[in-house]
Amino acid sequence: MANLDTKTETELQAAAFRRLVKHLRERDDVQNIDLMNLAGFCRNCLSNWFREAAEDKGLEMTKGKSREIIYGMPYDDWKAENQTQASEEQLARYEDVRPRDEH
Repeated sequence: MANLDTKTETELQAAAFRRLVKHLRERDDVQNIDLMNLAGFCRNCLSNWFREAAEDKGLEMTKGKSREIIYGMPYDDWKAENQTQASEEQLARYEDVRPRDEH
């Protein structure tokens, strides 16, 4: 593939990001702890990265607003509808793999 100009590359990255967010919204059966244990990031991480990117651009963004953008609804609503109790095994694995610089 030919070299991409910056604008096109940014547009493709944005499209991939939108697709990832759509996929995560559709897969509400996948728990954040499973994502963390397998991939090292979850929906909350993604929302934190989004908020940090906004702040880097000088935009104010709350944690709640960035989570709503990623989850497609207020975080507390998503948790009430979709979050299950983590098993002892999930929690133990999380302690082994969790980032130590969590937000």
